[in-house]
Amino acid sequence: MNTLQQIRFIWKPIVFLICLIPVVLLVGDALGITGSLGANPIEAILDRFGNWALRFIMITLTVTPLQQLTGWNWLSRFRRMFGLFTYFYAFLHFVTWFVLDREMRLADILEDLTERPFIAFGFSAVLILTALATTSFTAIRRRMGVHWQTLHNAVYASATLAVWHFWWQVKKDVTEPKIYAAILAVLLGVRLIHYWCRKKRRRGRITSTT
Repeated sequence: MNTLQQIRFIWKPIVFLICLIPVVLLVGDALGITGSLGANPIEAILDRFGNWALRFIMITLTVTPLQQLTGWNWLSRFRRMFGLFTYFYAFLHFVTWFVLDREMRLADILEDLTERPFIAFGFSAVLILTALATTSFTAIRRRMGVHWQTLHNAVYASATLAVWHFWWQVKKDVTEPKIYAAILAVLLGVRLIHYWCRKKRRRGRITSTT
């Protein structure tokens, strides 16, 4: 069994199951098996799903820089999975807010979106992630051609909105949002440096051929 086969049949299923652990633990806590959701279970569920969405989007954005630094091309095999889990947890975060917190009352939902900017930012991030998730399949990528990469660069906009959403939501201790913001800033910086270096090399090749 070669490396790609090992990744497909062994490591991908293992990583997939690991990525589901937060949901399993939350269900266990809700049933009182592994713990509890505390005095405000809806808020606890919102926080857990939101935090895991942020963690997974950071993991997803780390794949390419880590691949470039290490030369481990097999890492790209996990990027789509991590991206879809980002959407999975972001969507659960949204559904918890929509169904459990706001009880699908459209007046309250519209009021939140128009009068509470951090909710509008979070909603915008989910919309972008929805577009990325629905176009992540190989067949759609082929049909979109060069436009696919342009669309999927919006993941950085979604990550920025998500961090901003979290930062504005926190009322006192902003240490955790600052950590996410710092990680995102580093990842954006690495991407910009790589883009600049690649552009510089391309200009060098053009100059050498003229």
